[in-house]
Amino acid sequence: MAILGTLLKRGIKLRENLDQEYSSPFDLQKNELKELLITASNTEFGKYYDFPQILSSFRRGPKQYYEHFKKIPLHDYNKIYKDWWQLALKGGKNICWPGRVKYFALSSGTSDASSKYIPVTKDMTKAIQRTSIRQILSLSKYDLPTEVFESGILMIGGSTHLNKKGSYFEGDLSGIQAARLPFWFQHFYKPGKKIAKTRKWEAKLEEITKKAYDWDIGIIVGVPAWIQILLEKIIAYHKVRNIHEIWPNLNVYVHGGVSFDPYRKGFEKLLAHPINYIETYLASEGFIAYQSEPRQRSMKLVLNNGIFYEFVPFNEENFKADGELKPEATTFLIDEVEEGKEYALLLSTCAGAWRYLIGDVIKFTSLEECEIVITGRTKHFLSMCGEHLSVDNMNKAIELVSNEMNIDIKEFTVAGIPHGSLFAHHWFIGTDNKVDKKLLKERLDFFLKQLNDDYAVERSAALRDVYVDVVPVKTFYQWMESKGKVGGQNKFPRVLKSVQLEDWQSFIAQ
Repeated sequence: MAILGTLLKRGIKLRENLDQEYSSPFDLQKNELKELLITASNTEFGKYYDFPQILSSFRRGPKQYYEHFKKIPLHDYNKIYKDWWQLALKGGKNICWPGRVKYFALSSGTSDASSKYIPVTKDMTKAIQRTSIRQILSLSKYDLPTEVFESGILMIGGSTHLNKKGSYFEGDLSGIQAARLPFWFQHFYKPGKKIAKTRKWEAKLEEITKKAYDWDIGIIVGVPAWIQILLEKIIAYHKVRNIHEIWPNLNVYVHGGVSFDPYRKGFEKLLAHPINYIETYLASEGFIAYQSEPRQRSMKLVLNNGIFYEFVPFNEENFKADGELKPEATTFLIDEVEEGKEYALLLSTCAGAWRYLIGDVIKFTSLEECEIVITGRTKHFLSMCGEHLSVDNMNKAIELVSNEMNIDIKEFTVAGIPHGSLFAHHWFIGTDNKVDKKLLKERLDFFLKQLNDDYAVERSAALRDVYVDVVPVKTFYQWMESKGKVGGQNKFPRVLKSVQLEDWQSFIAQ
């Protein structure tokens, strides 16, 4: 790690980084799509949609290729799985990507109870590794002591144990990737292969907690809720005041999956001094973006590493009320998007996803740098009567309430419910602090009105009331455990709908 530290401190860059810095986003993406189409031309998908014809159009007008490419239908998970991926899962060869898919990442996201099977090809594994190295090298821009780069990296994900099912292995993406760590990285990776294979989440946390004093950790990687639980367990077990008494060189926390803002207040109570927070956008479908500069919230899209992007304006013209994508939705290329507007992401990838709706909604903060923030999910916006409340609005309001009332809100969720012939919102706030529920409701409602003009308008019209229940934090995690979603990369849904809401209310009433 000392060698790596020296490279980082000198700011060594990969050629791909330089390509992305000095080439236009449009050219990078056009070339990326061309490479994907060439590679997949002889697959069943490529033959069915005549990839050679699409490729021939690259020689014509500047965007002729895209008009031909758009003849491929838009896919959500259910459509692409039913039409194509289930054939690969059964052992089919050359379905959507050359060869036989040997690994499938199990992903249930935050809304669906059943697991999704996301193909992870050898090309995608390599692409994720390359982007991971780019992010590590971006640490050269941070003013970090050399000791950080000579310390271990604690990565908390799902079990690295993979289940063999016929012709393929299934498991968490973190497990699939961890099994293929570069040789130079394995010595510094914690908790190490043995503990990482532990299937039971609680058992894994116990082993890490006991071993914590044996390690020198400089960087932690993981989902905020579970990292916070782990750090609290370590501090309690070793009877110290904060985590820096055990890991003095801890200086970087790399997080993703959900917004860190609601967790920040509680997380910082576990530290002796401030650390650097770095956001990533790594999904089962690919490594999409990462924060490449200190002290900024946005992430840089990775434009030249196995993913081609399309952008669907997130509005009523393109999406149904339940968040389903309309088949005739309008799509844009990267040179056609605008700053400040929200878009749902479509991916075509080196794992055989084609015009695939990943379900996330993003907003460009800088077109010049191709930097984005995630504002929510296509199905996690709450708009019963035109209030258009995004997860981004929710996260910010919770952060503001938490700071103003000096309480630690570790989890929350909200549901839209009937109110007579009109509507209301029902919030469930996870905190173990004593709270004035009436004041909490008033301040939450106040901040949401400040953050969202549509919400403010509807609060005087169809959105008649706001209800708030305060729930112990452990209840959120117990409910997730009851669904088999404890630990690793699992997140509590920010918006509950229909059956899920009924199940949650029955659970907390027990």
